[in-house]
Amino acid sequence: MPSFSIPLSGLQSNATSLNTIANNLTNLNTTAYKEVKTTFSDLFYANVGQSGNGDQIAAGEGVQVASNTTDFSQGSYDTSGTTSSDMAIDGNGFFILDNTGSQLYTRNGSFSEDSSGHLVSSDGLSLMGYSATNGVVSTSGSLTDITLPTTGSVMSPSATTSFTLGGNLDSADTTGTSYSSTVAVYDSLGQAHNVTMTYTKTGDNTWSYSASMSIKDFSNYDSTASPAQSDPVIASGSLIFNSNGTLTQVDTGSTTATSGTTVGTATGDISTIALNTSTYTSGTLADGASSISMNWKLLDSSNSPTISQVDSDSSTTSAKANGYASGTYTGFSVDSDGTVNAEYSNGETQAVGQVALANFQNLQGLDKLGSSEYKATNTSGAAAIAVAGAGGMGTIKDSALEDSNVDISTEFANLIVAQRAFEANSKAVTTFDTVTQDTINLIHA
Repeated sequence: MPSFSIPLSGLQSNATSLNTIANNLTNLNTTAYKEVKTTFSDLFYANVGQSGNGDQIAAGEGVQVASNTTDFSQGSYDTSGTTSSDMAIDGNGFFILDNTGSQLYTRNGSFSEDSSGHLVSSDGLSLMGYSATNGVVSTSGSLTDITLPTTGSVMSPSATTSFTLGGNLDSADTTGTSYSSTVAVYDSLGQAHNVTMTYTKTGDNTWSYSASMSIKDFSNYDSTASPAQSDPVIASGSLIFNSNGTLTQVDTGSTTATSGTTVGTATGDISTIALNTSTYTSGTLADGASSISMNWKLLDSSNSPTISQVDSDSSTTSAKANGYASGTYTGFSVDSDGTVNAEYSNGETQAVGQVALANFQNLQGLDKLGSSEYKATNTSGAAAIAVAGAGGMGTIKDSALEDSNVDISTEFANLIVAQRAFEANSKAVTTFDTVTQDTINLIHA
């Protein structure tokens, strides 16, 4: 008699395949969804005898689902309609989510900022990473929830400690010719002040410099004074160039610096000149801030002088100071290594944390929980954790989301094959039914 269990196992297995394909198609637009493929294996075989030469004669007993394998290959990226809180992983790894003490994992980087400043997934689980203190991330500590400043948070000001004024002084100028350039610096309360550097040619290859600030910036400014008060000089000296127009010596008035000697309080090759508003008789600033102590840096990162003296118009090519005014929190961005930077209205940014990524020895062993989330199991192995771009992890794409990796044309082709297999097994059932009915009819004939 025919065994109905054989075509029934085919119906059940191919029904599973149809369900898998349908699930892939329904998740065609699900962020970071990974395609699943159903594979089959044959069932055990029954021994029904031997051939003339002694070979076993075995009859198959049907089919079973061998596995539902997830394709973890990279999906494409979508940047349309995304926000700064959206992220995508380019390469290996999963985002780590805080599930009230345990950890879940996802490729879905569709995050939003909650009222506490946490970056959370669509079901409210916080994104985890490493914390930062005063803008410095420490990856040696344990993972914690990434926390952003809340709306209205204020970044405290930072006083200027150094500035650069790069440019050229025209060697063709006559003695007595002056040229000025200005750089904005900040005091301890975040108030901006202009430092004006005036260069005056005093001889061949020699220029004096004089750094001044507006008298109005100081607390003893008297608008009724007659004659009018002049802007105080907070530093002065001389710059000496060689015959090639390269700065070789600095005279601060009390100290002359050449190679390997000291300028003011700084040691090095004509590297810095110290300026301090306290050198003015009344160094107290008008807004009540502390006096500004700063260094004029005369060498760039390659230890080349930032000021030259050649036959070209005097000019300022760079005027930049560190320090900044206070600012309010306006948003954030994420670097490719996962560093989360808070952005402020003063144009400054500050790292508040770094996203951590996890990977597994056996991705197929992860437990699927829905919502594009996974849980580690003994089969998957423990999570290996690192920052983006290190330890085999991919990098982070800010303001982007990973699309599903389902290919619709492939799924439609698979759907046709699974449909034909189901129909064939259905036909086997009806055939077995006919054979069985014929057998019954023989009994009653």
